[in-house]
Amino acid sequence: MTEIDAATRTELEAAVFRRLVAHLQNRTDVQNIDLMNMAGFCRNCLSNWLKDAADERQLPMSKDDSREAVYGMPYSDWKRLHQSDATPEQQAAFAKAAAEPH
Repeated sequence: MTEIDAATRTELEAAVFRRLVAHLQNRTDVQNIDLMNMAGFCRNCLSNWLKDAADERQLPMSKDDSREAVYGMPYSDWKRLHQSDATPEQQAAFAKAAAEPH
């Protein structure tokens, strides 16, 4: 990769983050447990990382604010509209993945 200045790199990374968040907001059929089982992170992880970044810079952001930024709506609304109960298979896969070293 060619050398990119720090400001441009930050802009590119921010654009990728926004695109990932938009993609996940559009893919409400993909459950968080499936993301965790396949990739080891989910929408809640992204919202936590966003809050952590704000906290590191001493910027005011609540957990609800960061979740709304990632989910595109209040978390309680997203859960009500899009979250289904995890199947026994999903729960078993999650338990297995959680037990493996990362």
